[in-house]
Amino acid sequence: MHIKSIIIEGFKSYAQRTEINGFDPLFNAITGLNGSGKSNILDSICFLLGITNLSHVRASNLQDLVYKNGQGGITKATVSITFDNANKSQSPLGFETHDEITVTRQVVIGGRNKYLINGVNANNTRVQDLFCSVGLNVNNPHFLIMQGRITKVLNMKPPEILAMIEEAAGTRMYECKKISAQKTIEKKEAKLKEIHTILDEEITPTMQKLLEERSSYLEYQKLMREIEHLSRLYVAWQFLCAEETKLKSAENLKVMQNNIAEMQATLAENESKVRELSVQIQELKDKRDQEVNSVLKSLEETLADVQRVDAKAQSALDVKKQSFEDETKKQAELVKSMQEDKKMLLVKEKEMSKLTEQLQALKEEGQKDGAALEAAEQHFKAVSAGLSTNEDGEEATLAGQMMACKNDMSKADTEAKQAQMTLKHAQAELKTKQAEVKNMDSGYKKDQDSLQVIKNRKEKLEAELAKLKYEDGKEESLLEKKRQLSREVASLKEKYERLVSRFPNLRFDYKDPERGWDRSKVKGLLANLISVRNVSYATALEVVAGGRLYNIVVDTEVTGKKLLEKGELQRRYTIIPLNKISAKTLSDRVVNSVGEDNVHTALSLVGYEPELRKAMEYVFGSTLVCDTLDNAKKVAFDKQVLTKTVTLGGDIFDPQGTLSGGARSQSASVLSSLHEVKEVQSNLNEKEAQLRDTEQQLASLKETAEKYRHLKQQHDLKVEEEQILQAKLQQSAFHQQQEELERLRKTLNSSGAQHVVRLCLLLCRRPFERPRRNFPSRRMPSWLSSKKSR
Repeated sequence: MHIKSIIIEGFKSYAQRTEINGFDPLFNAITGLNGSGKSNILDSICFLLGITNLSHVRASNLQDLVYKNGQGGITKATVSITFDNANKSQSPLGFETHDEITVTRQVVIGGRNKYLINGVNANNTRVQDLFCSVGLNVNNPHFLIMQGRITKVLNMKPPEILAMIEEAAGTRMYECKKISAQKTIEKKEAKLKEIHTILDEEITPTMQKLLEERSSYLEYQKLMREIEHLSRLYVAWQFLCAEETKLKSAENLKVMQNNIAEMQATLAENESKVRELSVQIQELKDKRDQEVNSVLKSLEETLADVQRVDAKAQSALDVKKQSFEDETKKQAELVKSMQEDKKMLLVKEKEMSKLTEQLQALKEEGQKDGAALEAAEQHFKAVSAGLSTNEDGEEATLAGQMMACKNDMSKADTEAKQAQMTLKHAQAELKTKQAEVKNMDSGYKKDQDSLQVIKNRKEKLEAELAKLKYEDGKEESLLEKKRQLSREVASLKEKYERLVSRFPNLRFDYKDPERGWDRSKVKGLLANLISVRNVSYATALEVVAGGRLYNIVVDTEVTGKKLLEKGELQRRYTIIPLNKISAKTLSDRVVNSVGEDNVHTALSLVGYEPELRKAMEYVFGSTLVCDTLDNAKKVAFDKQVLTKTVTLGGDIFDPQGTLSGGARSQSASVLSSLHEVKEVQSNLNEKEAQLRDTEQQLASLKETAEKYRHLKQQHDLKVEEEQILQAKLQQSAFHQQQEELERLRKTLNSSGAQHVVRLCLLLCRRPFERPRRNFPSRRMPSWLSSKKSR
């Protein structure tokens, strides 16, 4: 299937009807001067194929495609393309019998665009399926190959290449339809699950209840039939009894007539007596009413006093209960703090015992140091007097010390000669080893140089790793956090959708009435604009609001008018314009006259934005909410209040004389459920914000993590190379010779040092100076005294 001709009319620069023929089945090129309309022909083809990204055809909307945007007297753009369908093997589905297929697309300014296939109206989906079935998907990113696109195509990843092949093969359409069908199936399954839930939770119990009522009704009908049958038998029996009575009455009639005459005479006398008694009774009634009214008033006053006292006692009891709970909490906190103080006291006692032991030890050391100081002072006095102590602590004279010094000198001379012999031998061996080492130095030096290069490179890598300031495993922890947050967001979304689906009336969608519409003018459903401060008042507030709960709040009446006319609303709505609405609110006198702790104005129980106050006063401003029926009745019919009141259960008392109440729906109220929905939505927004933050951290960390892994891999390689070279150097013969040389140098140094020490000791023992054997720091350097101790 290929293009035979194109007809353009009113499209971009083609104001008049223009027909383009002579297309080749295989390859076509459009040439011409700049501005001659070459690219507009390609744009018309893309327009007909149903392109969605209008930036590819250099337009911001469909009306920009009309010639001069309709300013030139042309209000519509039409493009028709005739395709050659002679090859039936490549024909679209359903068009095998047509040799030519003509597709037309038309867009009208201020109206809707339409498609025609062979002159018959068709929807957008059918046209897209027609083109996708022959591999013409203009919305495929690879359909139009722009400058620089070839390199991107060559560098595509396998999934992108697969998508391009699917587009070329025409299977992408079915994959998209499959995904769309799967989404539809998921939605239907969710709806089916909801229907099953409704069946299990609402319809099935209702059906069971109706079956029970039906059986009861059938039993009732059976009993009624039996009652009717027995009633007829009873009437017949009564009729027989009446017949018998009639016969007896005829006999008694004569006797009664005689008695009547006598009774009439008696009746006249009794009537006169009755009139006298009536007068007396009226007097007694008047007297009784006077006494009862005074007693009743006193009782009502007593009852009112008792009720006031009871209300005060109840409020005092509530205060006491609250204070008792507060004191209980404080007691628990004090007990907890007392336990912690006990633990700290035990710890401090242990520390104190340790410090006491340390103090005792310091005192003992101080006593020992004092004794040592006294002994040193006595020794100093003895030395000053010409005496000294030997190594055993015994006192000795200078002559004895000189003899001991001579003996030490002879021993030192002998040891010095032995050390010199050892030194000569070690020097000779050292020269031999040095000569051997020079022969092996070249290979060892190369390995040492390589080891130093590796160490330098390792240090550079460590410095680069330190500059990155990247914690190992941070990316993995962020990925795990992202997965956890994704699961939580999906769970919260599912929960939110499940909660919202239970109240379809809370959904409010509309279309912008005009271009550049400011959606902040439409505040939304009133139910979504309030928050219940105490969930226990949700049912009462829902009863107070009634149908106004689903009214739409807007800023002005102009906005409301546009919304009703052009907003394409799906249901009937009542609009509340904030600039026009007038509300009747309770006066301060009424509010102050209530004086009850459990009576509140409905307006004070809801939270809202300050700009919405007029709408809230319109809905909640003229009603009071009471905790109990008695209080609601008392407040509603109070002469100083006379205001409609609602109880927590939803019962209404109206001063005009109406009462509303009875059984309510067993399901939760809309406002309480909406409170739960808002909490879920708040958690969802919070989790989504955390997820976005985590994704941003991952995106910013990705490059650093890749660089860190690359440097870490190089660093590990260098560490391994360093270990291998160190092992090689330590196992080499040159290294062993170096260790032997080092051992010989240490021998030489130790022999020389011992010799010097002996000489110094001999000098220090000269008889012309006073020996300070117990105080070497005053005569000998510290390093000599340490050598002597060795």
